[in-house]
Amino acid sequence: MKRYGTLGTIGWQVLICAIVLSVWQWGYDLRAKLPWLVPDLLDPYFISKPSMIFDNFLIQSCLTSKLGVFNGWFNGEFGKCLARNENNLWAATAITLKNTFFGFVTGVVSGFVAGLILGRSDRLSAIFQPFITAVNSIPRIALAPIIVLAFGIGDMSKIVTSWIVVVFLVFFNTFAGARSIDEGFTNAARLLGASEWQITRTVVIPSTMAWVFASLTPAISFALIGVIVGEFIGAERGIGRLIIESEARGEASGMMVAVVVLMLVGVVLSAMIWRLQAYLLRWQRQRSTE
Repeated sequence: MKRYGTLGTIGWQVLICAIVLSVWQWGYDLRAKLPWLVPDLLDPYFISKPSMIFDNFLIQSCLTSKLGVFNGWFNGEFGKCLARNENNLWAATAITLKNTFFGFVTGVVSGFVAGLILGRSDRLSAIFQPFITAVNSIPRIALAPIIVLAFGIGDMSKIVTSWIVVVFLVFFNTFAGARSIDEGFTNAARLLGASEWQITRTVVIPSTMAWVFASLTPAISFALIGVIVGEFIGAERGIGRLIIESEARGEASGMMVAVVVLMLVGVVLSAMIWRLQAYLLRWQRQRSTE
């Protein structure tokens, strides 16, 4: 039954994708006959068409030339195309992913450590609460121009922008998780002679992991958003740079290629987080089963 349920879910997902792509591809052609039914949003000038997006994807990824001829691997045309365009789709995706990874990791680590420390210390929490609230009230995206001005248009500004978006999300979840621990567990550990470090390692951290992982899925998306915003402000390479260049040329298909790639990257990164969460928190399922 579970297998048929999974196949049914996949079937519905494929059907929805097919309907959306079909409407997107051919819907605007019906505007002349059914103008009241077709919204202006389907105008190819704004969102292009799936076929045009696919053709532009082949060009940006150097798989075909602008004339539609496939670039051969063995004759060196593919490599020549990559060399001519330093910000090709592959290089841009790699740069954006690299900055997203470093921004995500540094944001998660620093947010987790800060949330754990302040969550276990009432005094430190009271001291830093107004400062954290004040900084958290600032829209992080509004800081992107300042960050680019301070760190330049290189990769560091993108990592810092990604970090500042992620750190507070992880911090507040970790802080709430550390605060929600039953004091009975910590008191029992102290009665057994456990030190504060042992309590933190064996009681506090495992208890807060579910809270931390609840923030990781949106955090990876926000990390990607932070990098893209930084690339919008100023960058030499990256997917955000591709979007800006396509927008300057008025190429909707080029912008949509970057958007689709970002969407696929976000799905893959979220799936990786879910798999990691299922592996590290497998003890919760075992305990609930027991």
